[in-house]
Amino acid sequence: MKKLREKLNATFNSINTKLAVVFMLMLLATIEVIGAYFTRQLEQNSIENFQSSIQIQTIVSNQLANQLASDSKNANDRLNQIVNDYNNDSISEIIVVDNKDTIRAVSNLNDKSKVGQRINNTDVKQVISTGHQINKVVDDHGNYMIQISPLTSGNGSNNNVGAIYVKASMQDVFDNLRQISLTFLIASLIAALLGAFLALVISRAITQPIEEMQKQALHIANGDYSSQVKIYSNDELGQLAKAFNTLSVRIEQSQEESDSERRRLDSVLSHMSDGVLATDRHGNVSVVNHMALSYLNADEDEIINRPIAEVLGLKDTSSQDLISSQKEIVVTVDPGTRDEIILHASFSLIKRVTGFVSGSVCVLHDVTEQQKNENSQRQFVSNVSHELRTPLTSLQAYIEALNDGAWKDPEIAPKFLEVTQQETSRMIRMINDLLSLSRMDRGVSKMDLEFVNLNDFVSHILNRFDMIVKTDKNKGHKKKYTIKRELGNQALWVEIDTDKMMQVIDNIMNNAIKYSPDGGVITVRLTHSQGHVILSISDQGLGIPRKDLGKIFDRFYRVDKARSRAQGGTGLGLAIAKEIVEAHHGRIWADSSEGKGSTFYISLPYEPMTEEDDWDEV
Repeated sequence: MKKLREKLNATFNSINTKLAVVFMLMLLATIEVIGAYFTRQLEQNSIENFQSSIQIQTIVSNQLANQLASDSKNANDRLNQIVNDYNNDSISEIIVVDNKDTIRAVSNLNDKSKVGQRINNTDVKQVISTGHQINKVVDDHGNYMIQISPLTSGNGSNNNVGAIYVKASMQDVFDNLRQISLTFLIASLIAALLGAFLALVISRAITQPIEEMQKQALHIANGDYSSQVKIYSNDELGQLAKAFNTLSVRIEQSQEESDSERRRLDSVLSHMSDGVLATDRHGNVSVVNHMALSYLNADEDEIINRPIAEVLGLKDTSSQDLISSQKEIVVTVDPGTRDEIILHASFSLIKRVTGFVSGSVCVLHDVTEQQKNENSQRQFVSNVSHELRTPLTSLQAYIEALNDGAWKDPEIAPKFLEVTQQETSRMIRMINDLLSLSRMDRGVSKMDLEFVNLNDFVSHILNRFDMIVKTDKNKGHKKKYTIKRELGNQALWVEIDTDKMMQVIDNIMNNAIKYSPDGGVITVRLTHSQGHVILSISDQGLGIPRKDLGKIFDRFYRVDKARSRAQGGTGLGLAIAKEIVEAHHGRIWADSSEGKGSTFYISLPYEPMTEEDDWDEV
């Protein structure tokens, strides 16, 4: 049912049907106008002819007038005889009235009783008084014409002696009119049908080329340019079809060029290392490439049709001002988080030949690493300067004191020389650490890898610490500590550079001993899971504040700077440890709470050994 309705709607909405209907309606309107005029004229002529046909002959009216004017006793009889003798098949009733409104004669024998009575018809009285004839058509159980004519005597035209009332049936006249109208209606319908057929034929001849052009236009809209419009004649429609075929070819060429340019542009945008945002003249984003979506951490639907100032997170700047000024700005995405990205945004206008600005292009360049490197360099220079200035200041002070004569004091001089030697050693260690970091940063530090049993390797290092007795320089006595081992019995073979990994473990163990209380317990655990072996070293020291955990592996970073310098640290040990562990494709991190000690974790890649593997234990 729905398809049938749609098909009917399509049929009635087509220009072919509309043109045929309009032509047919115009033909019907013309026929109806002509028919109405013809029928009206025919009706008027028929009434006039009928009116003339029932007109009482002059000789009869004169006889009636003479009898009314005479005073003879047999005048009424004579009047009735004249009326009854008058022969007219159309007249159904005749009444003769004198100028005193008295009925003097009637044609119907059944109305003889009315003779001598006064007539109550106002039209008859009007005719007697005015002398003007009245003709009118009435519907008295049929169509009748009433004709009332004045009767004048021979003495003058203004001498009214009475009136004659004539009633005639017009049924035959109206029957003829209806028959003629019916015939005209049938002829009109036949003409309308012939006109509709001709209209369909003519409209089809006109609309067929238009329909073919419509189909071709739909094919062009769908990207099919292969078909051509058939040319039926060389008239205006034929010339239009030729122009349409030419237009189709040119559109195909233009579309191919446009598609080629669009593909080239899409390829360029997709493979650009920079983000690109294009806007309309109102500043709303219309085009965005994948790199820009990656930079802004958003989906395309979240950016398209939004103001570019809002997309870039610029709350105090409107999109129009941002585009018109064309200033280069720096935008920070997700500031204060680990995913923070710093972008350099530059703008350029898109102008037409006329100079009208139709939009703009914004290019986003990631300068995060550049900014971080610049900040790191500035921080590094500042830290190195600060770290070297402190021991150099101490050296200068002690050397100046010795130069001023303190070297002669046998009690003060050795202490000054000892401090000078300690500060010099700390500067040498710092410079050596900086050189190590520099080599690792430049990738020139070679790794001498070998497979070792990590259980035995860690046990060997801990054995050394068991025999070493540390001196707490703050309190001036030997610090006691206990190393608790939870290494397990399973042999865990890993490929490492033993010297560098020993440097890492030594650094963490020294820190654990250094910051542990006297008599503290240092727990060393060794576990493995999911392709990694994890070494953890826990102490019972003061712990590290939660806010500093993410920075302890930065170069020169110290949680307690005064205490670290007093312990002789350079602030580079954990940074070197991190570089070494990452060079082994591992990871190092820490977990701590203030007052509850700290735990450092080292995770290294590990592949279980099979029984078929035969390795010599180191």
